[in-house]
Amino acid sequence: MAKSRYPLRLIRNDTPAPAFLPEAIGDVIPISDDNPAQRPAVVAWAIIVVCVLAYLWEWSLGREMNAALNIFGFVPADYFSGHNDSAGLAIPPAVTIFTSMFLHGGLLHIAGNMLYLWIFGNNVEDAMGHLRFLAFYLVCGVAAALGMAYIDPASRIPMVGASGAISGVLAAYVLLYPRHRITVIVPLGIILYPLSITAIWVVGFWFLMQLISAGFSDPGQPGTAWWAHVAGFAAGLLLTPILKASDVPLFAPPRRGPWDR
Repeated sequence: MAKSRYPLRLIRNDTPAPAFLPEAIGDVIPISDDNPAQRPAVVAWAIIVVCVLAYLWEWSLGREMNAALNIFGFVPADYFSGHNDSAGLAIPPAVTIFTSMFLHGGLLHIAGNMLYLWIFGNNVEDAMGHLRFLAFYLVCGVAAALGMAYIDPASRIPMVGASGAISGVLAAYVLLYPRHRITVIVPLGIILYPLSITAIWVVGFWFLMQLISAGFSDPGQPGTAWWAHVAGFAAGLLLTPILKASDVPLFAPPRRGPWDR
């Protein structure tokens, strides 16, 4: 399994991925933002809980984990043929678009994705409301899976991971809160250097890397499904103006605290 430089990923598995370690130089790892939500992020937390429970179930399978990913992961060739060729339990290919969103190929795979959802998802849910955020999240995930499928329709490599949907969440965040600051950790050798950067730069850099990586990737090989990230992000850009609450503006300025003048 090819490694990715970024913790947010939707992987295309042919073997379980035991580890996804960011490289020591060049990564930025978000750890918080300066944008407290006004309401509890019920849906975002529910998604995190479901993903964690699903991963614990995968882990409990031991050597059968790969077989489970083959059954519940999204396989483009099965989707276009209309039937699931996996041995054993046959799930309609359209259903695996949704089951694949809650499965992950390794511990750091799920940890990275859930970190992004925890940081960015609460504000987007706050801006849309619980039910519209759930619809937004699922539609972005569908768009991500189908985007990758149309790039490589004959692929028999299962796709798993939440990052297609979370890419849409990032797009929503940068449309809604581009000037809010994100605290990131920049690994410099053994030193972890904290840095505060506006969301437009954090998300913009992330998306640029997805485009570059997608352009140089081989869609027929296992690894990170870069085009799924791009498709999920594009869906988020299109859906956010439609699904945000009417009283929530696009491109909102940072909230001022009591220490600001």
